[in-house]
Amino acid sequence: MELLPLWLCLGFHFLTVDWRNRSVTATAASQRGCKLVDGDTDCRGQSLASVPSSLPPHARTLILDANPLKALWNHSLQPYPLLESLSLHSCHLERIGRGAFQEQGHLRSLVLGDNCLSENYKETAAALHTLPGLQRLDLSGNSLTEDMAALMLQNLSSLQSLSLARNTIMRLDDSVFEGLERLRELDLQRNYIFEIEGGAFDGLTELRHLNLAYNNLPCIVDFGLTQLQSLNVSYNVLEWFLAAGGEAAFELETLDLSHNQLLFFPLLPQYSKLHTLLLRDNNMGFYRDLYNTSSPREMVAQFLLVDGNVTNITTVNLWEEFSSSDLADLRFLDMSQNQFQYLPDGFLRKMPSLSHLNLNQNCLMTLHIREHEPPGALTELDLSHNQLSELHLTPGLASCLGSLRLFNLSSNQLLGVPPGLFANARNITTLDMSHNQISLCPLPAASDRVGPPSCVDFRNMASLRSLSLEGCGLGALPDCPFQGTSLTYLDLSSNWGVLNGSLAPLRDVAPMLQVLSLRNMGLHSNFMALDFSGFGNLRDLDLSGNCLTTFPRFGGSLALETLDLRRNSLTALPQKAVSEQLARGLRTIYLSQNPYDCCGVDGWGALQHGRTVADWATVTCNLSSKIIRLAELPGGVPQDCKWERLDLGLLYLVLILPSCLTLLVACTLIVLTFKKPLLWVIKSRCRWSSVY
Repeated sequence: MELLPLWLCLGFHFLTVDWRNRSVTATAASQRGCKLVDGDTDCRGQSLASVPSSLPPHARTLILDANPLKALWNHSLQPYPLLESLSLHSCHLERIGRGAFQEQGHLRSLVLGDNCLSENYKETAAALHTLPGLQRLDLSGNSLTEDMAALMLQNLSSLQSLSLARNTIMRLDDSVFEGLERLRELDLQRNYIFEIEGGAFDGLTELRHLNLAYNNLPCIVDFGLTQLQSLNVSYNVLEWFLAAGGEAAFELETLDLSHNQLLFFPLLPQYSKLHTLLLRDNNMGFYRDLYNTSSPREMVAQFLLVDGNVTNITTVNLWEEFSSSDLADLRFLDMSQNQFQYLPDGFLRKMPSLSHLNLNQNCLMTLHIREHEPPGALTELDLSHNQLSELHLTPGLASCLGSLRLFNLSSNQLLGVPPGLFANARNITTLDMSHNQISLCPLPAASDRVGPPSCVDFRNMASLRSLSLEGCGLGALPDCPFQGTSLTYLDLSSNWGVLNGSLAPLRDVAPMLQVLSLRNMGLHSNFMALDFSGFGNLRDLDLSGNCLTTFPRFGGSLALETLDLRRNSLTALPQKAVSEQLARGLRTIYLSQNPYDCCGVDGWGALQHGRTVADWATVTCNLSSKIIRLAELPGGVPQDCKWERLDLGLLYLVLILPSCLTLLVACTLIVLTFKKPLLWVIKSRCRWSSVY
């Protein structure tokens, strides 16, 4: 059983002509809603029930997409004998008359995608048989079976590009594509293909690009299409991919086997031109170290291939899947999201031209860096989201990682890197070591301070421009940790106490930094040195997730464009800071999830009108123990805020004065009530005479 797939990774757009983005250089005229430009007539979406008959007869391109034609009758196209391209995409076509194309001898491209041609497929097939010069045909999305497709393709020997995507094809044999010797591009994606008989593509001697993505193919064994340049079998259920043995030279350049269920590294041709191999999201691993390989019986698998009355047996060495493959021209290899626990000795040495290697989301625990492993041409290496606890560097290597530009080691279990690993990485520009529990080396000049044996030193990496150290559990930064670098991007997020109350450790890179992330670092307003005046080129600053109660300070020459202050403890933004920073070019600011006081948001209207606050709809404030969205706050000063803005002395006077008056009145009433008895007692004791 021979199964094949392909995908053109080179930006190849299959069969369907994209008229929507065609550039226009001439002045367009219109006729009944159709646009006429240099012999091209665009009538898409005009609610036409039939082909218009009054268009210019010299039209070479006619686009009738998205019109409810339902049928293309005989002689509908008779007024346009010079047509070279016809597009009838999404026209609800159920019938095409047998004579619809009889007078279209110049037609080279025909788009019939997303219609209902399975309804009267025999009549449609008869119509297509009158187009012997047709070169491009799109029959995608028509619910066609393999038998219907085979009938429609008869006598179309001039076809070079064919799309049968999104149909209901389930199996293929040698009768479906019989007679299509000139076909170069074939798109069969998104069908239900589960079986491809041997020889189904043997007649397609000019086939270069084959797309079988999104089908149900279980395996590809004895793959022998030597003329193919690109093959896409992604999103199937493949468990095996075995190329035919022998010394046949393959033209294969791009192979996409991603998103399948492969258990072993594919058995590739011994001689090929393969430069792109995509193996993402499978179940692959190398198993030599996990089994007893001393017994030859435990090292091989045999495949029984039955083709009619012929039976073949293929024997495969399970542990040396890559040993016989030709990988000398391979430049891009994606092995991410698999089950690799290690890389066999010599695996990367077989790929001297490799420039991009993606191994993220595997189970790698160690990586040995030897001579030519990784190869010297490697420019991008992604080892993120593994279980790496050690990197082993062969002593004496002087040129390892010499061409590397991007190195991703994030989300591993590293405590450090081998001394000298980065010393020879003279071209590295981007380094991500986030989410590793590393420590930074102190200045070598401090002889009384000895750093950890596996600490990391970024000093004097002159080419380094982007560094991510998020969540590394870093302690206080040593002196000049980034001296000699060219950093424009630095992420120190989620490292509490790393700045130790000062921005001084960043002084060497402050003038160059354009993006700085200090998220979730426990910064607070007592952090008196939170002054970014020396960061003259800073464009993007992230201070979210801290404990700031006041707005950070900036210098006069700051070029800040984006500022994130979410999840802090801000109650207000100083009016002066708001007006000055916006005037200097601040384009985007994030302010939500702060406990703002609704009585302290005067002047924020400028932010709203300038659309500067990106999360304006979610910014809230507190007003009398209630949470109110700032966008819903009524204009003017809320009534509850007016009392808070009164002078406190006057407020106390207003509160005390009624009490004093009440007490005075009470005293007066008491005196008046007891006035006569009191006077009589005094007079009797003093023996004053009464006056009558």
